[in-house]
Amino acid sequence: METTVEGIESLLQKKTLLAVLLFISSEAIFFGCLISAYVYYASSSPNGPNAQKVLDPLKTGFYTACLLSSSVTVYFAERAQRKGKPGISLWLAGTMLLGAVFLYGEMQEYRKLLNENVTVSRNLFGSTYYTLTGFHALHVTVGIILLGTMLVISLKKKMHKPQQSALECISYYWHFVDVVWVAVFSVVYLWSTR
Repeated sequence: METTVEGIESLLQKKTLLAVLLFISSEAIFFGCLISAYVYYASSSPNGPNAQKVLDPLKTGFYTACLLSSSVTVYFAERAQRKGKPGISLWLAGTMLLGAVFLYGEMQEYRKLLNENVTVSRNLFGSTYYTLTGFHALHVTVGIILLGTMLVISLKKKMHKPQQSALECISYYWHFVDVVWVAVFSVVYLWSTR
């Protein structure tokens, strides 16, 4: 049986996508544990700061809208790349910008909380809040770096099959980061502050 270069590339792309999906699944379990810990421990801090006292769901809602909009822009980047249309770089840059705006909002929230003496070591709310949102911010940062790599490649006009597969994998990762934030925002900012 004769193997072709295209057949090998296709098999590698499928294996890469499977590996990314397995990685995302493991990260989903990780975030599930962090959210569960937040729900369990944050409400057991009767003294000191808690979500209801210190978090602002409306302000964070704006930054959440930015992050969720970035799922649309990364979708259009992937779609343009798949159809061979121009605009990949613009869509990738837009996705990165929306992700950066979200991180800016997160850093502003941290600064506000630290000024109010809400720290990791203050109580269980602070510990679980910073751990959960901090790991999510780390994932957003990694996503922006990956998107930046694809942006550089797209600007050099070198989007071949392997890079197209990479953009698909990065897109799945980015959508995952957005879905995780929906869960985090729902639990931390909506449920906890009611």
